[in-house]
Amino acid sequence: MKRHELALETAEDTQWLKQYYFLRGAFSVAWVVAAFAIAPSSAAVAAALLVAYPAWDAAANYLDALRSGGLNQNRTQGFNLLVSLATTVAVALALQVSMNWVLGIFGAWAILSGLLQLGTAVRRWKSFGAQWAMVLSGGQSALAGGFFIFQASMPAVPSIANVAGYAAVGALYFLVSAVWLTVTDWRRDAAA
Repeated sequence: MKRHELALETAEDTQWLKQYYFLRGAFSVAWVVAAFAIAPSSAAVAAALLVAYPAWDAAANYLDALRSGGLNQNRTQGFNLLVSLATTVAVALALQVSMNWVLGIFGAWAILSGLLQLGTAVRRWKSFGAQWAMVLSGGQSALAGGFFIFQASMPAVPSIANVAGYAAVGALYFLVSAVWLTVTDWRRDAAA
């Protein structure tokens, strides 16, 4: 592959990653707004949002893996896809039992998906900037998952608000990464 073709491919990959991070951040912001504004007045909306969150994560990991060379080259995202799909089903079933079960499942998912996100960020570190925020996000997700499991074992009944705070922090990390990549591109273009 010629040098200019490699540079174009890298620029396209960086552009994709910026768009992907902005999309992930925007979805999470919209989800959090719905969780706080609509879900408290409708159990059906809250349930739909709780099922949609890991389903969206599965779809997003699948889309990014395909765009980034396929599932074979992105094994952490492939495994994250499977974990998120299993979580979607488990949350749908747990909603029939209790919110404590739902939060416990979200906790296990946050741990696994956070560690897988951290693995994806470390793998991308050499090729792209702004991965420090994704590393922090993955680590924070794993820690939050442990806290969710602890909360789920308490007698108090959790609500969607417990998950909404987690989603808000995730949105922040995705938006920081997208902005960081954008600023890095602007600086590189200005220096050229």
